Amino acid sequence: MFRFLRGLVLPEAACEEANNSSRYENLFKKLDVNEDGRVDIAELHAGLKALGIPLGRDAEETIFKTGDSNKDGQLDFEEFMQYLKDHEKKMKLAFKSLDKNNDGKIEASEIVQSLKILGINISEQQAEKILKSIDADGTMSVDWNEWRDHFLFNPATDIEEIIRYWKHSTVLDIGDSLTIPDEFTEEEKKSGQWWRQLLSGGVAGAVSRTGTAPLDRLKVMMQVHSSKSNKMNISSGLKQMVKEGGVRSLWRGNGVNVIKIAPETAIKFWAYEQYKKIFANEDGKIGTVERFVSGSLAGATAQTSIYPMEVLKTRLAVGKTGQYSGMFDCAKKIFKREGLKAFYKGYVPNILGIIPYAGIDLAVYEALKTAWLDHYASDSANPGVFVLLGCGTVSSTCGQLASYPLALIRTRMQAQALLEGAPQLNMVGLFQRIIANEGILGLYRGIGPNFMKVLPAVSISYVVYEKMKQNLGLA
Repeated sequence: MFRFLRGLVLPEAACEEANNSSRYENLFKKLDVNEDGRVDIAELHAGLKALGIPLGRDAEETIFKTGDSNKDGQLDFEEFMQYLKDHEKKMKLAFKSLDKNNDGKIEASEIVQSLKILGINISEQQAEKILKSIDADGTMSVDWNEWRDHFLFNPATDIEEIIRYWKHSTVLDIGDSLTIPDEFTEEEKKSGQWWRQLLSGGVAGAVSRTGTAPLDRLKVMMQVHSSKSNKMNISSGLKQMVKEGGVRSLWRGNGVNVIKIAPETAIKFWAYEQYKKIFANEDGKIGTVERFVSGSLAGATAQTSIYPMEVLKTRLAVGKTGQYSGMFDCAKKIFKREGLKAFYKGYVPNILGIIPYAGIDLAVYEALKTAWLDHYASDSANPGVFVLLGCGTVSSTCGQLASYPLALIRTRMQAQALLEGAPQLNMVGLFQRIIANEGILGLYRGIGPNFMKVLPAVSISYVVYEKMKQNLGLA
């Protein structure tokens, strides 16, 4: 798309200085749809989209906020030209910071070297794929004109924000995965883009959980009730739940599961920012290992804060029809009969399960994505939606396999008080009891429906997330 833009309105470097004004004027005319000599936000949005450069509402607002010197809500040609001139100066500094040998071109080795200084390790093959996304003449190096044309309307102002752009648009491998909370630049925080992304993720999670709630409740029922003597499979479990409480009972406990998304996301985001500050080096940079540790600790912090809601979800899911009138009634009865400590039953195996899940999910996701980029990506560093969904599904499945026994122990500890005549065992006691009575396979009761919900959950989340981003101006 940037080659298209370059061909239309950006002449070659040889006459760049002489034609700057003409170049800006040609581009301005393409954006000024109604030919009134001014470009408003709607025209900018439509014009950039027509040129194949959809930035998203926040980026477009950033351009207006920076360029609209008289604050009239429109850009005249002088303001437009001044914004591009100032922006090109910033892009020139970023270009020079990457051009280590000062030969006027950026090569793959220079990208690897520059990112290594910032604590980000990538292979030369991945750096070449980044270059291909910018390289307009096929030389496998990027000169100033190609760099300027590619970032002409990207509101990034320095090399760190450009790296952020590469991370989002070309799936740069810097050690992030679904287990690590979102990171946002200062500009994204100031513009409000951070809360729009979190809101999009929260709504996507709510819809996804609701869509797969019957499988989630079935998993909990099989974890708690299934045994050698009481065999419960997917079909019999679903029939049993419908017979006991009707079709509506398949969603029992889903309300709590949805409600806890907001506080968990907010706490995880806040905690992640704090932990990153603790582990950052003197320059404020943070590496892959530190990012993973910060993310895991943030997850543990969030889980600690909202864990009572996890207990409520399990109790509601396992409870019989009419046993609880709702979440608050459930909480009141638990507190009255078992005391405050009941809201943290199963906490230890839950926290212990975060590290193997997050670590394996992260490692497998990055390994699969890197393998695809190294072996199958021909001219782009972007694997595409379906490849990423596949990597995420496989990595999540591997993470669940490793941490599932701890998840099962957690669920049984949360529900023990509801099982008449069952001893109230601790984590070690439950492990020993399950191994003795059911064998190793007993630690994986309910994993069938758990696996069944992974793909639809990921797919629903992605579709809703993208729709929400479009509606909130982030697409």
